[in-house]
Amino acid sequence: MFRKRKSTGIGNRVERSTSQKNIPITLEVLRERIDNMDDAKIIEHQTQNNKLFVLIYVGTLIDDARVNEAVIEPLQGCVNEKISDCISVSEITDISTLKEAEKKLMLGSVLIFDTIENQLFAVNLKNTTGRGIETSETETILYGAKDSFTENLEQNITLIRRRLPLTSLKSEKFTVGSQTETKIILMYIEGLTNPDFISIAREKIESIDYDQILDSSQLAAFMEDHNHSMFPQFQQTDRPDVCAFALGAGKVTILVDNTPFALNAPISFFHLFQSPEDYINRWIVASFLRILRYFSFVLSLLMVPIYVALTTHHYQMIPLQILFVLVDTRSRLPLTPFWESLLMLLTLEVIKEASLRMPTKSGQMLGVIGGIVVGQASVEAGFASQVLIVIVGISAIASFLVPNYLINKANTLIQFIILILASFLGIMGIFMGIILLFVHLNALTSLRQPYLAPVAPFYGKDWLDLFIRGPLVWMKTRPEALHPLQKWRYSRRR
Repeated sequence: MFRKRKSTGIGNRVERSTSQKNIPITLEVLRERIDNMDDAKIIEHQTQNNKLFVLIYVGTLIDDARVNEAVIEPLQGCVNEKISDCISVSEITDISTLKEAEKKLMLGSVLIFDTIENQLFAVNLKNTTGRGIETSETETILYGAKDSFTENLEQNITLIRRRLPLTSLKSEKFTVGSQTETKIILMYIEGLTNPDFISIAREKIESIDYDQILDSSQLAAFMEDHNHSMFPQFQQTDRPDVCAFALGAGKVTILVDNTPFALNAPISFFHLFQSPEDYINRWIVASFLRILRYFSFVLSLLMVPIYVALTTHHYQMIPLQILFVLVDTRSRLPLTPFWESLLMLLTLEVIKEASLRMPTKSGQMLGVIGGIVVGQASVEAGFASQVLIVIVGISAIASFLVPNYLINKANTLIQFIILILASFLGIMGIFMGIILLFVHLNALTSLRQPYLAPVAPFYGKDWLDLFIRGPLVWMKTRPEALHPLQKWRYSRRR
């Protein structure tokens, strides 16, 4: 009887929205809406036939230079009966509801109130200032395009369309976030991309019911099939050439306003190891570098756990000469191999995160000096052996070869899990961790497509661009795992 009843708030929302629609648009109501907004302005002017009009706008959201040129001067010299006929700006709309007026005002429009006819118009003078196109800092390459996305949505679309000048390249617009009203663009090539991918992406975007969407990573969190996984199910990139390549292969690209990172899907686990430079280098060199990335990923995962497993449970497997070195270095250490390794790995993560948050030049110096000083001090103080310092250093360097930052962070967490298993079960614990990892990866999907494709399920032709990057002249078809409507990459068969 004392249970608190949960209020849905549906009735209140309907009542507020209905009452807002019924409120008549008057100058007093508009003044009340912008009350206590320091950057909001109200300006009154008269036309040549003594018709009074009022301008209402937010100065920080519009282009001030265009207000006088596009609105005030044409209206002051106006002799027509209708104020809207005096403005030559193409984007002028009639406003009929208060909600629409508020939305236009906060999106960078100038509201023009005709006091005689009691009509309201909106002229779009949105401020388009922002940073210029710069080089990507997260996916740096030596050769290839140097441009990257910015926070301007229209500019990002332009960068993709310059690379894919196709009328079949479609872009659908959505709005998500009840507070932010963030614009989302879903791009795909009609007649090439599998319609199932388009419908699934469209369905996931339309189902988002959240008040703030400020970044593409937040959008991905609502669209992922598995929210509790450490592995990303969308490829985040700030490079337009990567998005153009993904669209041409049969994927969909999602752009989010006010963020420089786009989302590509569906992806597999192996896409996270591919770099834009793979398709610029010679295929033999690119294949070597790609294999090196896979090897470095495995090395960074298993090197420290294997050290702990051997020194704790399987020291008889260590060659005698190496065992003498380990006994000599570990004889004066108070910590077990597990706690010694855990302490060093945590210290390494602290240094990496600190150098990442510091300014660029200071961060690089902090990473180098911090690693050398902490490592040397740990050995001299007797908290870590020299062998472990070498192993942790190699493991850390190997982890940086993975081009995707998100998979790099997942790599760190998996390493800790396998390290714990190795400390209790030895080599058997490492194998158990690897099996659990593959089971988890096999259960993941991206836009409901298998995460381990083309390995499971098996697509033999796609292996030409999997662990190696085969010659481009051999890759005549698009990836079968994406089920494209146009299989062949050649426009005409020879």
